[in-house]
Amino acid sequence: MEDRPHKPHREKKDKGKGKEKHRGFNEKAFAPKSGLRADRQGRRNVERDQTRLHVPLVNRTPDDEPPPVIVAIVGPPGVGKTTLLKSLVRRYSKQTLNNAKGPITVVSGKKRRLTFIECNNDLNSMIDIGKIADLVLLMIDASFGFEMETFEFLNILQAHGFPKVIGVLTHLDLIKKAATLRATKKALKKRFWTEIYAGAKLFYLSGVLNGRYPDSEILNLSRFISVMKFRPLVFRNTHTYVLADRIEDLTPREQIRTSGGKCNRTVTMYGYVRGTHLRTGARVHVPGVGDLAVKSVEALGDPCPLPGADPEQEKKRKLSEKKKLVLHAPMCDVGGVMYDRDAVWINVPGSFTRGNDVIQGEGEQMVMDLQDAEVTLEDVVARSQVRLLGSSAKHLTVEEEVDIEGEDDEDDEGFDGEESDSDGEDDFDSDEDGDEDEEDNQASLFHSRGTNTGRTSLRQPTRSIPSSSKQHTEVEYAESDSDLGNDNDGGDQGRVLFDNEEDEDIPSADEGDKGVDDEDEETPRWKQNLVTRTQATLSSVQKARRKDWMKLIYSSELSPEEILRDLKDNVEKAQEDEDEMIDDFFRVKTKAGTVEEILDRSKESLSEEELKRWEDEEVLESIRHLFITRDDNPRDDEMSHNDGDEDANEEGKEDLKGIEDADPAAALTAKKEALKRKFDAQYDDPESAKLDFYEEKKDEMARQLALNRAEFEGIDAEARILVEGFRPGQYIRIELVDVPCELIENFDPTYPLILGGLLPAEERFGFVQVRIKRHRWFTRTLKNNDPLIISVGWRRFQTVPIYSLDDHSIRMRMLKYTPEHMHCYATFYGPVSLPNTGFCAFNSLDGSSLGFRISATGVVLNIDRSAKIVKKIKLTGVPYKIFKNTAFVKDMFNSALEVVKFEGANIRTVSGIRGQIKKALPKPDGAFRATFEDKVLKSDIIFLRAWYSVQPRKYYNPVTSLLLSDKGKWTGMRLTGQVRRDGGLKTPLNVNSTYKPIERPARRFNPLVVPKKLQAALPYASKPKVMLPQRGQTYLQKRAVVMEPEERKAVALLQQIRALRKDQVARRKEKKDEQKRERRKRLAKEEALKSEKEKEKKKEHMRIAGQKSKRAAESEEGGGRNKRRKT
Repeated sequence: MEDRPHKPHREKKDKGKGKEKHRGFNEKAFAPKSGLRADRQGRRNVERDQTRLHVPLVNRTPDDEPPPVIVAIVGPPGVGKTTLLKSLVRRYSKQTLNNAKGPITVVSGKKRRLTFIECNNDLNSMIDIGKIADLVLLMIDASFGFEMETFEFLNILQAHGFPKVIGVLTHLDLIKKAATLRATKKALKKRFWTEIYAGAKLFYLSGVLNGRYPDSEILNLSRFISVMKFRPLVFRNTHTYVLADRIEDLTPREQIRTSGGKCNRTVTMYGYVRGTHLRTGARVHVPGVGDLAVKSVEALGDPCPLPGADPEQEKKRKLSEKKKLVLHAPMCDVGGVMYDRDAVWINVPGSFTRGNDVIQGEGEQMVMDLQDAEVTLEDVVARSQVRLLGSSAKHLTVEEEVDIEGEDDEDDEGFDGEESDSDGEDDFDSDEDGDEDEEDNQASLFHSRGTNTGRTSLRQPTRSIPSSSKQHTEVEYAESDSDLGNDNDGGDQGRVLFDNEEDEDIPSADEGDKGVDDEDEETPRWKQNLVTRTQATLSSVQKARRKDWMKLIYSSELSPEEILRDLKDNVEKAQEDEDEMIDDFFRVKTKAGTVEEILDRSKESLSEEELKRWEDEEVLESIRHLFITRDDNPRDDEMSHNDGDEDANEEGKEDLKGIEDADPAAALTAKKEALKRKFDAQYDDPESAKLDFYEEKKDEMARQLALNRAEFEGIDAEARILVEGFRPGQYIRIELVDVPCELIENFDPTYPLILGGLLPAEERFGFVQVRIKRHRWFTRTLKNNDPLIISVGWRRFQTVPIYSLDDHSIRMRMLKYTPEHMHCYATFYGPVSLPNTGFCAFNSLDGSSLGFRISATGVVLNIDRSAKIVKKIKLTGVPYKIFKNTAFVKDMFNSALEVVKFEGANIRTVSGIRGQIKKALPKPDGAFRATFEDKVLKSDIIFLRAWYSVQPRKYYNPVTSLLLSDKGKWTGMRLTGQVRRDGGLKTPLNVNSTYKPIERPARRFNPLVVPKKLQAALPYASKPKVMLPQRGQTYLQKRAVVMEPEERKAVALLQQIRALRKDQVARRKEKKDEQKRERRKRLAKEEALKSEKEKEKKKEHMRIAGQKSKRAAESEEGGGRNKRRKT
């Protein structure tokens, strides 16, 4: 064995030797084996691509400055909404909120801002949030499961346009077992995907640390929110709306005091414009308040600006941490500032005493100064003395009668006085910056004559000119005193240029001897940017001379006379600007002359010479090709109508302009060649053939958006607002008038305040027809003419609908109840809404309802439809005169006029005899003659089936929940039964409506009498076999029976035997009944014992099964620690 040689080791063969490695996709490996399979795979790929596409919608939100994305946090109470809100705000803005109320806006990126708002557990808030939210964070308590409020909110979203929804599972830390946690996550995820869509995002929040969720989980959620894309919804793309983040009451305090606080208020609301453009003059609807009139709208500066506007930020890829610290939350106590309904409260932490020597910050010192103020700003302004210049010796005074000459003399005297410092003459102390601001705000463009320039210090050597310049009288002023060189900060005093002085810098003889200190001297402010200011002045003069047609058309502040005089006034203003250099301080303005009124003429006056020119045949021939003629050859203008590209048409028109003037035939040939080139370019280019309908629509919308941007690019902001309104993304201030005082008195920032813009058609009221379906989770059936709360568009209101069904496209038949699991029509009176607008209906908005509160959903079909709703009516009458086939009928109508309306109508009897109404009878009223197909009886009831038109009731009651102190207790019209139940009233009993036993007399019919002649003619089989009754007694009835004694004994014996037999049968039956009763008792006792045994067996079986399941659970929880490893 040891001498046997070992086999040599076989080397491993390289299986891939000689084969080249395939890199990338191998087409042969995945090629189908059959053509049918390839066809199916291609069809499936195409269908899968089509499912990704959606209907292209124009996004009216601007891309450069979009409004903040509204992120709503929704969930049942106690699920952790406020904790999530504080955690997200902390993640984005690095600030901690103590009291989170109202909308909170933060910056999440260079091009995106987020507005967080928490939805409380109120059905009105859910409806409002569902209409405006761009993203919904739906919070679910994992330890409890889905609750009714969650499903209600999802159904509200389905009715009002479904935004993006992200699920958030909380309270996962309450589930201790890992297996139970995995099963819970899986079950909730499956149910969530069923309600939203398969693949919807679901985040998990495990626990709470330091009052917030873990930073890593919040970071994942915030990253997903920051990059999410949103698709425009149809309703929001056509309506403008504002989520108010601040509200102020501007009503005068005296008016509120005199009215006891019950007067209508003037309120301003602040917020970002969303949806489409907000046009001036449009009415708005505040859900929970009603329709309100807008007094004015003003664009304000963005309180939370986008960092992308900073050019330095554009270069950076990541947003700096400093830019993220911006937080706009007026209703919260952020930074110690809180906006109340009528005041702004500034909370300065710490103790502030008057004798404290601690150095305060700038803001804290400002608050202290405000507390120390003894007089108001109005008193300071009343006691202030305005000087035209800082060096003026006298202040300006207003007199009743102004003498122009004396005023000029007084001004001259004022400028000839001694030079003095302006700070020493002011009535109240102010620093140098305040003096500069005061001088800048004064009218510095006035002109005066004076020999003293009013300097407060000596001229500088570098800017000095000969002293003879003081003799000049004309003074040139800059835009402010600081531009003139009257700047006291640096000590360098500029010089006022006179008319004859040269506008250039004249160096002095001592300039070279100044040394290094003079070289560092700055140029005076009045000499800086002279060329730029001159060009701006010239452009402003030119703009003043030009007419601004945009403002003249869209602005309503000017009257027609002012518009007519506008050009002349602009010319006069330009002339005044040129003559300002030689004018006095004050200029007497004369009243403009009245413009002669010229009648507006719609037709231009024509002279006879111009009309004679059209009699020339050559002129007519030159324009004949512009009209439709009978010429078989198409003219060149007819060929120009095509559906091609606009650019190609423009190029063809430019190329053919010169040819058309030279030769029409050549022009036609050139046009045909241009069309052929266009056709070839369209059908031969492979790239253009790839564009399908979806791509074409997207390109068309992109071109239209670019065209709109180019159209408004050169227009200033004011004119653009007049034309298109306030763009989405602008922060505006809306002033509303006639606002109910209860909105201010009962204002609660936890409820959203929305201003929804109304289209012109939505301001009117009418009958609206909708398609409605009762919700499958609502238990009760909806009844006709019962009040229903409908949420459609921005509005919520209570109305009384009428349900109907289309009866074979012939009539709209009224329904008493809504059908089961089927749509029907409903018509109600209310504000007009556009077709295809979704809505949801509720029987009650009270939060105390135990069941599902959404009663129905549907969509608006039509407005003021002409089809009438009819219901069945059955008129009954009785005949009072009967002829062969004719009868006179009464008690069906009340007058002959009603009979005339129903002439020719079909009628029937209860027995089925059909007839027709012929004509009315003179007496009695309402009687008529009718014909039937057979003779009727007096006992027959005749009825007429007809249709009666039904009109919905004009009832509209808006839901004004925001006007109540308890927002969830709004109640509208109640049913009669509910009113009686609330009041403890009994239902009134009508005596005629009670059930009574019906006693009908027996009817007697006459016997059938066949005439004798007819009987004689009938065969024997058909003759009636009627025998007459026997009148006399028969022999058997008359005879008397007398028995013999033996017969009597026999009869008596038989009677005794029968009696004994009868008694024996009775006793035997009674004995059998007793035996049966005993047997039933015995069987019942046995059954009771048997049931007891069965119960014991079940208990034992369940006890064993419970022990088995407990052992299995313990083994799973142990995880196999006690299991032995198999060896």
